[in-house]
Amino acid sequence: MTAGAGFDARNFLKHLTSHPGVYRMLGADGEVLYVGKARDLKKRVSSYFRTSGLSPKTQVLMNQVVNVEVTVTHTESEALLLENNLIKSLLPRYNVLLRDDKSYPYIFLSSTQTYPRLSVHRGARKEKGRYFGPYPNAAAVRESLHLLQKVFRVRQCEDSFFSNRSRPCLQYQIKRCTAPCVNLISPQDYADDVRHTVQFLDGKNSEIIDELAQRMETAAAAQDYETAARFRDQIISLRHVQERQYVSGERGDLDIIAAVAEGGTACLQVFFIRSGRNLGNKTFFPRAPLDASIDDILTAFIGQYYLGRETPSELLVNADLTDADWLEQVLSEQSGHQVAVRCRVRSERARWLEMAERNARHALQARLVSRAGMAQRFEALQQTLGSDEPINRVECFDISHTGGEATVASCVVFNQEGAVKSDYRRFNIEGIEPGDDYAAMAQALLRRYTRVSEGEGQLPDLILIDGGKGQLAAAQHIMEELQLTSVTLVGVAKGRERRPGWEVLHRQDGTEMRLAADDQALHLIQQIRDEAHRFAITGHRQRRARSRTESPLEAIPGIGPKRRAQLLRQFGGMREVARAGVEDLTKIKGISRELAQQIYDVFHGEGN
Repeated sequence: MTAGAGFDARNFLKHLTSHPGVYRMLGADGEVLYVGKARDLKKRVSSYFRTSGLSPKTQVLMNQVVNVEVTVTHTESEALLLENNLIKSLLPRYNVLLRDDKSYPYIFLSSTQTYPRLSVHRGARKEKGRYFGPYPNAAAVRESLHLLQKVFRVRQCEDSFFSNRSRPCLQYQIKRCTAPCVNLISPQDYADDVRHTVQFLDGKNSEIIDELAQRMETAAAAQDYETAARFRDQIISLRHVQERQYVSGERGDLDIIAAVAEGGTACLQVFFIRSGRNLGNKTFFPRAPLDASIDDILTAFIGQYYLGRETPSELLVNADLTDADWLEQVLSEQSGHQVAVRCRVRSERARWLEMAERNARHALQARLVSRAGMAQRFEALQQTLGSDEPINRVECFDISHTGGEATVASCVVFNQEGAVKSDYRRFNIEGIEPGDDYAAMAQALLRRYTRVSEGEGQLPDLILIDGGKGQLAAAQHIMEELQLTSVTLVGVAKGRERRPGWEVLHRQDGTEMRLAADDQALHLIQQIRDEAHRFAITGHRQRRARSRTESPLEAIPGIGPKRRAQLLRQFGGMREVARAGVEDLTKIKGISRELAQQIYDVFHGEGN
């Protein structure tokens, strides 16, 4: 096999070194088509110029190659690192490319404050404190933070929010915080909660349970039954977590990686185990050549994903890797501890690998089936918003009323399979100034996500607000109050022309976006927004119809059907009842002066 015209392969190979290094295959316009590494450059590059035995992919590649460039390195490890950097920067067409290369989230516990804070952290770890993770995605972090909030009640609010409180926030009222902001807990008791949080994140649940059990018995002996009950509830919650999250027989750190390929698409599934806890899993869809082997896909993934990132002591993979020893050497050097890449495992670990491979096949089939449908729109929306995490669940809110009458807020839910109608909710808005859409929006979000904070339902990845800057600001205030600031908020305004295709998206940072009329992300936003509008209008019309057909007397306690019929009969109709004074009403049998006053107030706008 010869390369393109003008390239003297024979002479090039004759003078090529046998040292380790990296080679780059170049196309006619100077484009880098492929980047590879080699322990022996001469032997590896020569294999591309054989007269037979090349795979179809390699034949297609070599027909386009007009030049080969090499970089000699001192060691094999340097070659692997350089290859990884070049692939990430040049994005060669014939390499396996991991497109999802975002930083992954950690749980951060600050250490410089009297009352430390738990939070989500991405990026460089410069602040003083403890970092736990990495977690596969923001949803896994939120789940862990939510659980910790229920069990240990360590604060998760922003420092600016914490330092400006004069009274406890909603988290204290729903028993998710001990209100250190207003000194309702001593520093020593708070430090105990922080210590238990660290033990939990370090996988030391049994030690926490033993201590809590002892403190429960002490409190019960002192007849402090309320405190004893609190310790009991913590123990029960921790045992449930232990049953659900801990991997049998494990107390270390490892990742389980399975790769599958079909129909020109590759899928990797990674399960993250830290301190024996299953932190969850993440799916990757790298760009891979048609005939890329599982070995190629796994090797490329491990190099691109783990180099420059914290690596656990063990990686379990579902195929033998030709370069396993090479990867182990480089990963061990860069992480400062021994890293093993293993495929041949038995018993429980073999079942984990089988589970990861089954999940990868399921995710691949789902992607192949839905590629042209809703999943593609969700992916477009993620790219448009620049989200680090996949958007799997969207909730949208809208307000409907007529001149402030019978205000109803709607919440509709969509995932990558479409509308989740079982999770739709309506809220009858009360206690606000008629027509105040901002207050209506705030009340709807408060009612919706207070329940989620209490453990009812799940948080979305994105919340769409039908409206502009005002509605978005009202929503932001409520989410800050509930300490759910990790959820992305976007306001959807109709724009000056107020017709489809002219929508303006308002971001939390104050910026605005206007998408093209044929943008898939905009089509998804319009679909969800229109469904929220439909659901709100339907609820408003139903509520308004009920209010206009109901008798005002029905809202008065003590006025049942018989007494209501008696009033109408005695006075000759509702208009006459409305005109009657308190003295007139008391003349009706069974109507006390107090009840008469209530009837009078209903029709004359006083009191109730």
